[in-house]
Order: sequence, then C-alpha cells, then structure tokens
Amino acid sequence: MEDTIGAPQPLAVTEHLLEAAVRYADERHWDVFPGSWLEDNGGVLRCSCGFSGCPAPGAHPTRTDWPGQATGSGVAVRRMWSREPRASVLLPTGRSFDVIDVPEVAGCLALARMERMELPLGPVLSTPNRRLVFFVLPGASAKVPDLVRRLGWPPSALDMVVRGDGDYVPAPPSRMGRGSVQWARQPTALNRWLPDAEELISPLAYACGREAAAQRDR
Repeated sequence: MEDTIGAPQPLAVTEHLLEAAVRYADERHWDVFPGSWLEDNGGVLRCSCGFSGCPAPGAHPTRTDWPGQATGSGVAVRRMWSREPRASVLLPTGRSFDVIDVPEVAGCLALARMERMELPLGPVLSTPNRRLVFFVLPGASAKVPDLVRRLGWPPSALDMVVRGDGDYVPAPPSRMGRGSVQWARQPTALNRWLPDAEELISPLAYACGREAAAQRDR
C-alpha cells in the first residue's frame, strides 16, 4: 500500500494498529497504551498534539497519566483504540522489558556480532530516526552505566540510551515523523525469554564506541 504524505490513513492501516496492539497484549503479555498520531495540515504531516516542534511526531503519550492507562488486557485495548483508531501503539518500559537504544550504524554492527557469537537475542526495533532498540530484561537502566564503566567507557561518551521505568517505546506499525517503526527482529516464540543487559552490553558498547570515534574523525 502506497504511503502518501498528506493522505488520511486508510481503514486497513488503522485496523493494523488495533490488531498489533491486541497481539502485543494477548500474545506477548506486554502492556500497551495509545499515543498521538499524524494528521494532514495543508499537505504537511503534523503531530495530533498540535505542537509544530514536536520531538516525536505521531508517537508519544497524549496523557500525563499514561502509566496508569497502559494495559495488558486485549478487551481494554480494543476499547481504547475504538475511541481513536489512528493512535500509535506505545509500549511502557520497565515492566516486561527495558530497552537499549543505540544509533542504527552501531546497532547493525552489534547485531551482526551478536549473531556470530550466537548470543540470545530478544526483539529489536528499527525507528525512522535511525535507531535500533534492543529489548532486554527489566532492570537494565540500573545496571548499564556501571557495566559500561567496567568495559572502559564513561557512559556519557557513548550514544546509548537505556529506557526503563517511566519511559516507553513506539511499536510497529506506528508511524513516526516521515516513516514507520519496524521490527529488525520480530517478536517470536523463540525470543519470548529476553536476555539480560549484561549479555549484550559488550558488543553494544564496542559498536557505540567505534561509532563515536568515527564521528570524531569526520
């Protein structure tokens, strides 16, 4: 289906959002909640929040009480998306999982290395702002800074963001800016059990360190 800038979202697209949200709740037992969406404003896509400088157009919470709104009930999910079928699908972190968010180039390098090492991997998101997002067990936000220091890097030197309690990530097939959030590694029965951050941090930190050095040399 062609994705035309400025066109309203077809019924099939909104149905896919609902189907995905229900699937995450029912099959993965993840909490989900509805977020903002993209609207046409004279041929220009704008976030439904109405803020022209929105940092996450089409994919952020619309309510301050969103942590209490998030649910793992498929029935409740259907009810929420029936009110606004265009809503993006957002997943709260710090509950079933934390995530480690890195630049796309570093993430691809790390992912290839992890696969060669046959490390256990969970789902991995690819976002339109060129980031890869690795799903790991909850608790990573507390562990990762110290793990990175042990590997010889100050955490501030690496473009690595760990999202835990009180944060969230957008999930496919949500649109964000001028693209869609996609799975680089799909959630499957084989990756239902997530790795601990400690199992992935070495290749991730190494790849982010290489990317930081390359950026400095440019």
